[in-house]
Amino acid sequence: MAIETKKPDPYAAMRIAEFRNLVLGRFLFIMGLRMMSTLVGWWIYNLTNAPIAIGIVGLSEFIPAFSFALYAGHIIDISEKRKLLLRGVSLYLLAVLILLALSTSFSAARLHSHLIALGIYAVIFCTGIIRSFAGPSFNVILAQVVPKMSLQNATTWNQGAWLSASVSGHALGGFLIAGLGNTGTLIIISGLIGSAMLILTQLKAKPALNERGEKRTWDSVKEGIHFVFRTKELLGAISLDLFAVLFGGAVAMVPVFARDILKVGPQGFGFLNGASDMGSICIVILLTFFPIRRKQGRKLLFAVAGFGSCIIIFALSKLFWLSFGALMLSGMLDGISVVTRGTIMQMKTPDNMRGRVMSVNSMFINSSNELGQFESGVAARIMGVIPSVVFGGCMTLVVVLTTWFKAPTLKNMEY
Repeated sequence: MAIETKKPDPYAAMRIAEFRNLVLGRFLFIMGLRMMSTLVGWWIYNLTNAPIAIGIVGLSEFIPAFSFALYAGHIIDISEKRKLLLRGVSLYLLAVLILLALSTSFSAARLHSHLIALGIYAVIFCTGIIRSFAGPSFNVILAQVVPKMSLQNATTWNQGAWLSASVSGHALGGFLIAGLGNTGTLIIISGLIGSAMLILTQLKAKPALNERGEKRTWDSVKEGIHFVFRTKELLGAISLDLFAVLFGGAVAMVPVFARDILKVGPQGFGFLNGASDMGSICIVILLTFFPIRRKQGRKLLFAVAGFGSCIIIFALSKLFWLSFGALMLSGMLDGISVVTRGTIMQMKTPDNMRGRVMSVNSMFINSSNELGQFESGVAARIMGVIPSVVFGGCMTLVVVLTTWFKAPTLKNMEY
């Protein structure tokens, strides 16, 4: 007689009320941040007319986010996580309000455009510090609100919410800039982040699992780094994603492609800016119901190779629909990478080390977005916009090929 196997419940994590509050709060928060990122890229480019100025935005956030990441992980592990998260979200709201003040006609009439640009860079620098604490806190809390058997399902839902918010924020950002201008868009962003903060107050307190003073700060930080380097699958996935994002950051140049190459204006900019995330959310929804069961490592490498190929197609395209399609497909392939890496992170990390490990991940992965943005700006200045993006896609393919031969543990990984 055949033994019936129980199918996994695709809604297991969403049946937990606290997880729903976490996901909804994060959705609104990320939507606001993505709208802010879209606005700042467009705003800075129009103030300066220089592609490298977009790259400097990324560098302004990368430097503090990277510098504080390891210390932030230590603080997260010895802190009450709900309070730390709410503090970070409230500081983001303050940053948006400062940008709102800079965007008003009163400020524009009294400040030179370069002074406004410097003010924007200063605010973005501060958000880099805030993000080093707030970003990992979301993922640490996730593991404390769902049982371990539901972690893979929770990670997929969490990534789905993040990507849904990202595509919504990017796309709506372009439309709102066209319809409401910078000031009106920032008012909407402040409302989204304020709403997220109210929802996140519904979370229960998450006490520290490590005592203050139990270890010296540097010893605690080193413990987290050593864990990542000992866990070969985790190190391989982080390294692959790091270099793929660093060299394949074509999205940073979307304002230039939208305005000067494809000539599609703010509306087309919104579509292009959201195309990658739109593809990602489609694949994450699919993975929620049909998770990858076997040979995850090989599929991860093929997905990143496909991502690099899509970036090359985007760079060479002169047709809006082809550019949109290439970015959307790149997002679908990137979504496979995001879910696979996120699942490895949650499954392989002990509870008392989550803050440090998530911060190492944030240091190398999330910060690579900003460093990749800077790299794209510098490469565009040196090579020209189109050759620089082609170069980035080709380097992504080189990274995959190197990883295939040099990291067999990742290639053969299954979980």
